[in-house]
Amino acid sequence: MTAPKPSELAFVPFVSVENMMRLVNRIGVAEMLSGLAGYIEDDFRRWELFDKTPRVAAHSKEGVIELMPTSDGETYGFKYVNGHPKNTREGLQTVTAFGLLADVATGYPVLLTEMTLLTALRTAATSALVAKYLAPSGADTMALIGNGAQSEFQALAMQAICGVTKLRLYDIDPRATAKAMRNLAGRGFELTACKTAEEAILGAQIITTCTADKQYATILSDNMVGAGVHINAIGGDCPGKTELHPGILTRADVFVEYPPQTRIEGEIQQMPEDFPVTEFWQVVTGAAQGRRDARQITLFDGVGFATEDFSALRYVRDRMQGTGLYQELDLLADPDDPRDLFGMLTRATGVAAA
Repeated sequence: MTAPKPSELAFVPFVSVENMMRLVNRIGVAEMLSGLAGYIEDDFRRWELFDKTPRVAAHSKEGVIELMPTSDGETYGFKYVNGHPKNTREGLQTVTAFGLLADVATGYPVLLTEMTLLTALRTAATSALVAKYLAPSGADTMALIGNGAQSEFQALAMQAICGVTKLRLYDIDPRATAKAMRNLAGRGFELTACKTAEEAILGAQIITTCTADKQYATILSDNMVGAGVHINAIGGDCPGKTELHPGILTRADVFVEYPPQTRIEGEIQQMPEDFPVTEFWQVVTGAAQGRRDARQITLFDGVGFATEDFSALRYVRDRMQGTGLYQELDLLADPDDPRDLFGMLTRATGVAAA
């Protein structure tokens, strides 16, 4: 493959929301979730290559705005993302995002894309990938507590990757549950709408919590969780926001993405700084054990980490090739003489240099 000409590097492929939807529908939701999980798994296997840092966050009483950067030494990626639970009441999305990949050798961007849809897909793909390693063998029933924007993606990923066929849904807002039931109808699930969280977890081997309120909450109390389940706790994702009673954490084996970030934002922010956790990449590589026996409680304290977005950006970059589902943005200045940026400006505007 020949290196691109300097003039070609000035145009950055951009995947809009419309084209992301077209790409997902062309690939198929289930296939895309499985493909994303494969890329995420590959990058967990080479975890030690990545630059890692807790996300750079600007917190306010209304929510948070974050940058999530990482690099594997050849490619750099970042995501801009917000989390504002109040937005739903105003007719706005709780989470919006966009992301970028760049070539480390030149510093030039090679992809700019929407990531609101892509974040929902990669979050679900990560949850299902973790459950593939940690959930009880043969698990087919999931309790889905919190039926907002992420719920359908979680359900479909667990179906595609883990074989979940039965869903028990609960939300404090019955309209959210009705929405999820409607969207998931005809997709191969046995669906049950529940009136309480306690009812939802009956018979479930996997329990997913994905609520949105920015507060210390107890979605699951200690006495609700029996032996042998896998808990996919993804709603506690910023300081001051949790979903589980601390007693559950003390009885479970807790798995995380990147401890320095999770101790700030995840369920384990409730626990002492030396509370023991296992990094999930170690399970993927075989350096640590995942599920050991049928009575073990496994808990994924998932807050989302930059390598997962990096994986998702790589996936989109590879799958959009040849589809035409992107635009070329004139994003970067490209003077004929790299030292003469001002000359390019004045020639373009017709203003003579002084």
